[in-house]
Amino acid sequence: MKQPDLNEPPNLAGIPALVAEMGQRPGALLPILHALQDRFGYIPQTSIAMIAEGLNLSRAEVHGVVSFYHFFRTSPPGRHVIQICASESCQATGGRALEAHARLRLGIDFHETTPDGEVTLEPVYCLGNCACSPALRVNRAVHGLMSPQAFDQVLADLPSRDPHPSSWEIDLPIATEAGAVINLYVPRDTATIALGADEVAAGLQSGIVAQGLPLTIVRNGSRGLYWLEPMLELETAAGRVAFGPIQVSGVEAFLESKPWLHPSKHPEYLGLTEDIPFLKQQQRLTFGRVGRIDPLSLSDYEAGEGFVGLRRALSISPEAIVREVTESGLRGRGGAAFPTGIKWQTVLETPSATKYIVCNADEGDSGTYADRMMMESDPFAVIEGMTIAGLAVGAGLGYIYLREEYRYAEWVLNEAIKRAEAAQFLGQNILGSDQSFSIEVRLGAGAYICGEETALLESLEGKRGMVRPKPPLPAIQGLWQQPTVINNVLTLATVPIVLARGSVFYADFGVGRSRGTLPIQLAGNLKQAGLVEIGFGQTLRTLLTEFGGGSRSGLAIRAVQVGGPLGAFLPASAWDTPLDYEAFAKIDAMLGHGGVVVFDETVDLSEQARFAMTFCTVESCGKCTPCRIGAVRGVEVIDKIMSPVQTQAARQDAVDLLKDLCDTMIAGSLCAMGGMTPYPVLSALEHFPEDFRGGEVIATDAMNPS
Repeated sequence: MKQPDLNEPPNLAGIPALVAEMGQRPGALLPILHALQDRFGYIPQTSIAMIAEGLNLSRAEVHGVVSFYHFFRTSPPGRHVIQICASESCQATGGRALEAHARLRLGIDFHETTPDGEVTLEPVYCLGNCACSPALRVNRAVHGLMSPQAFDQVLADLPSRDPHPSSWEIDLPIATEAGAVINLYVPRDTATIALGADEVAAGLQSGIVAQGLPLTIVRNGSRGLYWLEPMLELETAAGRVAFGPIQVSGVEAFLESKPWLHPSKHPEYLGLTEDIPFLKQQQRLTFGRVGRIDPLSLSDYEAGEGFVGLRRALSISPEAIVREVTESGLRGRGGAAFPTGIKWQTVLETPSATKYIVCNADEGDSGTYADRMMMESDPFAVIEGMTIAGLAVGAGLGYIYLREEYRYAEWVLNEAIKRAEAAQFLGQNILGSDQSFSIEVRLGAGAYICGEETALLESLEGKRGMVRPKPPLPAIQGLWQQPTVINNVLTLATVPIVLARGSVFYADFGVGRSRGTLPIQLAGNLKQAGLVEIGFGQTLRTLLTEFGGGSRSGLAIRAVQVGGPLGAFLPASAWDTPLDYEAFAKIDAMLGHGGVVVFDETVDLSEQARFAMTFCTVESCGKCTPCRIGAVRGVEVIDKIMSPVQTQAARQDAVDLLKDLCDTMIAGSLCAMGGMTPYPVLSALEHFPEDFRGGEVIATDAMNPS
């Protein structure tokens, strides 16, 4: 990205050629806008006419798309762009104090640039780094566990930072000839990079080469034990042993200790990796390879049962593939939990010469990062799952709709697609068969609503991400009005193991209608935040205590929000509810994508309720009135409730009005954005009434406002 001189108009000479080249692709508008912003740092107003002419669109259509998405700028930013995460998980760990400090330190507000043109400050809802919150992003580099002091260090380092990083690649040491080579695993996903893993790897590389040590570095994905990251793993005869957390300042001491000779003598020694209690108690199916393999090694992937499912799918009929998925009980892992097999069956039976597979990788809920982990740590699983889906329903092309915030995942996925194509696992004549399937990665631009499947389709088509009425269902009329399978990352990444091991194997995990395993992401104010994959049926309390280890602050846990910003706040009395979709529905809660955000006793639930409504005002697509207007009125009514000048009677009237408003939003909204925004609000009213000034007991049926 080239940052232009603020006083010099950008050189737009190459734009017509860019539009002509990229405009051949269906839905090319967003990729073109991304290319321009990567080049200039923003979308020059004068380029809109050129884009419109090249794509045969009106200027209003192009401008409407630019203005709809949060990450498209229409004015030049500073040399460095700092984006601070405002999600609930960051709020639970000091994010608001970090925001205030950043504003004060820079002397600017959000969407402003320092007078010297060096720094632009922007908000971002979620960076997918929730286990290491608070988080921020500087240009494309994510930083975790941020404090005001750490922010000051980020500012101090800006003069030496490249504002335009061009590559994610890292040079690794060549194995030396000094005896047998031992693999040293250094994790690499966005969160571990944010915690210094790349710097640790570079330090290890330098030391290994300089000293001629019998080590070679393998960049694996994170195991998801983020309080121990960066966590190094060393190959031994007994299995891999772990050390962590290892900071760059400890690299020299780590090598000097020669841990390959006496690993247990190192102070950060954790024992056998698989015996770490956090891991040992899990049932990792979808995440079985994550953290074990080099994410971009096809040989590693195949050694871990990779492409076994694809080979089987090529040997059976589409109907048999769909039947296997149906009988496994696999449900969508994106939140709605719709049976995957039924969706595939509908697309299979809908006649059309053209069908599509769409992977919803717009992971925008606070507390969620499992999709990011999977794409960065085991991308071939997503590719294999999408390919099997294509074989099952007769689709030849798939799209991965990826959040703009996940630029490292973008690089990994594109690299994995190239390697899979070269090895004939993807593309034309897959594994010598007459079957073909291709995948393309497309970037969103910061609209939470595009996690809703129909808004996602509109965005893929190059439009504003506006929700479509249903019916027709996307399975019948989806992308460009053709039958379309839309599944979440984790759903598609689970398909290979279902095909490889059979439906019965997978269905044996879980309880009731919730079959298999669910990756739970622990975030917020927890001592041991990280990924837990476990069969349905465990309780939230088990997750908080046996896995999470209690609060990070040491204070009592007061509330837990499950299922993202639209999920209910659950008090301690609800923590023994089994983790399955139907059990959570009975308490007016949802599992969603499996994000769990923990708040300690310092939380003010009235503030969180207001944030829920505020979030909806920002992220609503505006298509329906209950959501677009209701959220605005919701913020106003909560402010009335919280006003110190209100009488008890006036406050209760405002509470009743808020409940009626929530009832209207639930019943009248077009999609879950407006229909579920009331749930965190109503749960806060019911379970934490003392946080709404006055302390009176508010109606006990708050979750049933009608």
